[in-house]
Amino acid sequence: MTLQLHCFGESGNSYKAALALELSGLEWEPVYVDFFGGAARSDAYRALNPMGEAPLLIDGDKKISQSGVIQQYITDKTGKFGGEGEDKYEVLRWVLWDNHKLSSMCGVTRFLMNFLPEDKRPQEVIAFNQGRLKGAYSVLDTHLATRDWIVGDGVTNADLSCCGYLFYPEPFGFSRADWPNIDRWLTNLQGLEGWKAPYDLMPGSPADRA
Repeated sequence: MTLQLHCFGESGNSYKAALALELSGLEWEPVYVDFFGGAARSDAYRALNPMGEAPLLIDGDKKISQSGVIQQYITDKTGKFGGEGEDKYEVLRWVLWDNHKLSSMCGVTRFLMNFLPEDKRPQEVIAFNQGRLKGAYSVLDTHLATRDWIVGDGVTNADLSCCGYLFYPEPFGFSRADWPNIDRWLTNLQGLEGWKAPYDLMPGSPADRA
């Protein structure tokens, strides 16, 4: 049975799940969520996912939300991306770190800088967020100084989580050139068979609303 991922291209959290599915070899298809049109607030979508968020994975009668949980579900189905032995706890540590310190701030900052009308953008909030993100980039860049992947010798959910927003073209204060170890790691990800950029992997982009 084909898995369905309810998602939209602008969503970095959706991208984490979509990329894991694509690299896993599982049969899946994206289902577009018109987030900016209010679809995630609709009664129909809330009936599927009361949290009103994307992504949402549907596998038969299973409905799974939250990108980290979806990634773990993919790992449980395929045996991929979970880390070997005790590494599974290190993978989880980085997924949680990303969710709290990196992707959460990237997503909010990118939204404020690109998807709000220019006169509504709170510059002080943006500057504060970018300061916090600089600290997070530094942690990740330092960790990657002597390694190709975040945990172990190959790609795991740690990598697929932490890269969630870092391939997007919209400016939010992140430049690969400023962080050479992150840049090298992202290049490693781009070299994986099956890798695709967010707007190539999922339906929906800012150009659709232009």
